[in-house]
Amino acid sequence: MYLDALPKGIPAVIDHVEARSPHDPVGTRLGELGFVPGEAVQIVALGPMGGNPIAVRVGSTRFALRRDEAARICLRPVA
Repeated sequence: MYLDALPKGIPAVIDHVEARSPHDPVGTRLGELGFVPGEAVQIVALGPMGGNPIAVRVGSTRFALRRDEAARICLRPVA
């Protein structure tokens, strides 16, 4: 499952961030922000029109992501 499809309030764990090219700046930036394998993640709010942007909690920090950015983050269920 990818972060853009995760229901609001359901916890998950990041498996990996998909890079779309060898030097993908968006994938690199997501990693720099803390979207790294093993990190807990949860959607806390959705934007009003079409759910864009998505407010996401990673660890204890919140970020706003576009759906296309969230679609790069592959998740695994919380064990």
